[in-house]
Amino acid sequence: MPKYIDGFVIPVPKNKIKEYARLAKIGCRVWLDHGALDYKECIGDDLNVPFGLPFPQGIRLKKGETVAFSFIVYKSKAHRDRVNKKVMKDPRLAAACDPKNMPFDPKRMLFGGFNAIVSA
Repeated sequence: MPKYIDGFVIPVPKNKIKEYARLAKIGCRVWLDHGALDYKECIGDDLNVPFGLPFPQGIRLKKGETVAFSFIVYKSKAHRDRVNKKVMKDPRLAAACDPKNMPFDPKRMLFGGFNAIVSA
């Protein structure tokens, strides 16, 4: 059973969704090749909910942006750390990520590691 998850909430300009998806497909391959159990990238669809704090408000979306919600699943935090160490050295990711030309603003990305407490 998976026990550790990295989660991300990312504001993405709507006109850069295709570029973001291209980068996400490379990330998916790299993380899975290095041992991640699952990798999901999702683009917001039903974001104007009548309860709680909607993602657009929580991440302070700007006009023309939407939200990407992403997660990567690992066996444990230690497993995550081993996988991420390999990922950060992978030349495919380095070649795909030009810090000066990202399809989103990395400074506005929300990120955290989570222990799974319920899992199917």
